[in-house]
Amino acid sequence: MYPDAAATPPTARDRWQHVADELLQAVGRHASASGALISLPGPVSASGKWSDGLEGFARTFLLAAFRTRGSGGEDPWAILERYARGLVAGTDPASPERWPTIAERRQAVVEAASIAIALSETRPWLWDRLDGAAQDRVVAWFSGVVGTGGYTNNWIWFQNVIEAFLASVGGPWRQDDLDRNAEIQESLYIGDGWYSDGTGPDGVRRSFDYYAGWAWHVYPFLHARIRGVDLEPLHRDRLRAFLEQARDLIGSHGDPLFQGRSLTYRFAMFAPFWVGAAADATPLERGATRALADSVLDRFLASGSVDERGLLSIGWHREFPLIRQVYTGSSSPYWASKGMLGLLLPPEHPEWSTAAPPPDRAAVSVRALRAPGWLVVRSERDGVVRVLNHGSDGFRGPTGLPRADNPFYQRVGYSTSTSPALSRTGVARPLESHVALLDAGGHPSHRDAIETIHVAGRVAVSRSRVHWLDRGTDAASADVAGWASLRRGPCVTVASVVNGVHELRLAWWTPSPEIAAPSAAADADSVWPADPGPWTFRIGGWPLPVEAGEWTGADGHATRPDGLTTTVRGVRRLTDTGLTHRTDRDAFAPGTVTPWAADPAPVASGDVVAALIALGTVGAGLDLTIEPAVEVRSDAVVVRWPDGAVDVVPTGGEVTA
Repeated sequence: MYPDAAATPPTARDRWQHVADELLQAVGRHASASGALISLPGPVSASGKWSDGLEGFARTFLLAAFRTRGSGGEDPWAILERYARGLVAGTDPASPERWPTIAERRQAVVEAASIAIALSETRPWLWDRLDGAAQDRVVAWFSGVVGTGGYTNNWIWFQNVIEAFLASVGGPWRQDDLDRNAEIQESLYIGDGWYSDGTGPDGVRRSFDYYAGWAWHVYPFLHARIRGVDLEPLHRDRLRAFLEQARDLIGSHGDPLFQGRSLTYRFAMFAPFWVGAAADATPLERGATRALADSVLDRFLASGSVDERGLLSIGWHREFPLIRQVYTGSSSPYWASKGMLGLLLPPEHPEWSTAAPPPDRAAVSVRALRAPGWLVVRSERDGVVRVLNHGSDGFRGPTGLPRADNPFYQRVGYSTSTSPALSRTGVARPLESHVALLDAGGHPSHRDAIETIHVAGRVAVSRSRVHWLDRGTDAASADVAGWASLRRGPCVTVASVVNGVHELRLAWWTPSPEIAAPSAAADADSVWPADPGPWTFRIGGWPLPVEAGEWTGADGHATRPDGLTTTVRGVRRLTDTGLTHRTDRDAFAPGTVTPWAADPAPVASGDVVAALIALGTVGAGLDLTIEPAVEVRSDAVVVRWPDGAVDVVPTGGEVTA
């Protein structure tokens, strides 16, 4: 259905345009009579079916706009006529297919932004051809955002682009809205091109995910286009810095990192790369953006992201409903339209025709990203990228209430080839890429707010207070009415020391400190009892996606037929090892196999445990015989590797020598 990009590089843009046309034709079959509502088959979001119909219109209209603008108005399928009819009906208060107003559905702010961008990009062929009465109704519908507030994350940009479009057509707008949003933007900028998409319950900025790219670095560009100006130098510099790091989060086979919320938007993650090429604000050489984009699109299409109906399903590769958040409906995946932003580049743009330079990368590379608190480990031959997370804990549950780890943010490890367990059991009882204190009943602890201690070179250290989640099937732990409760635990410090594709993961616990005047968020958990212990440590490895019966393994390691291997081996104290095979499907395969190592005896405060963890392929950097030596001192842990490398882990004097 989709031609191979590598086979026809001079006509690469034709292929992208063909993909866009196919997607637009498929969704058109689900439009209402007027075209105002596009309701796709599948689950309904928390905003309701009415809002989801608007979402289907807005997100696909954005795709139609990119496709039409970049081709100079060429519209062989008369798609813009369809969207024009829908626009007129959706903004007519008397229409039976009218859209919810911004006052009626907050989600309408998000979708109105896409419509505003699309109208600006297609202005000569759509907006300018509407009669005055229709234009007035559109302006009135957009105007519901003017003067509103309460936006605390990337939503500030929805208001910005809507009001920019209103200003461009003589509608109302307010400077104080834009000034407030600029202040919020700067308050969430961390550095090195990274934004935190809001703050956590404790007010700390640690929400790092794809929104840093497809929102914070894309909307400033689209906003500038609405205003008819160049991208501001501040945004250009930040975008360039971000892309220099984000390029390392895409594997050599085109697989993006599986981390964070809204993953069903799939190749939307590539939108900031296209912006970099369009705004001449990218560290990538000419042609490299398109080559990387081709590899990402190829990977998603070859893996079944577009189903037999021609629709983008909720999922990652194939359909996988457990990936969705409550705000996700059947039309939500079409925010992938942002990943088609490259179609704004006209056919004669050199990015489409310039041959990409050959990649120049080490076979295995390690780099520290200080802003998000990540160590990034790449292996080129097997295409795997691993992120060791010591800084991102976005979208945590509210303190004071029973809560589990958010599996999209609070695991220690994420990669381009694995997914955390997203089933109810997997979320309630975390194992994979997780360091747990096991209570007397063998239940694993959950990780609360992540405090980054150290990220530099090949070493990262972070600390979290932990707790245990007790559900209705567990013994009651508190005299509080409700479906679940929790028990407070100590602080657990986790360190990652990397050598090639191998990670030595260390951990120790210390008592939670008594704070004379804690914050309201920190104090909220005081309602729950403290668990008395004793506790044992368990370190879970990478979850290997497997087909039924198509893997082998024992004693803490498992291998697939393609050679990809996951392994965990105890190095200090963790003498018990095993494999857990889960048959509840994840985003990649029908099941997973996760190795683990545990300590059979209780661990005292300050006692250090360690395990060697790896996800890789023999011949592509994985060495199953490597054995680091660990020396615990009063102020540090010294790790000596067989190749002579020595790493030092700062401990703050918390450990027992």
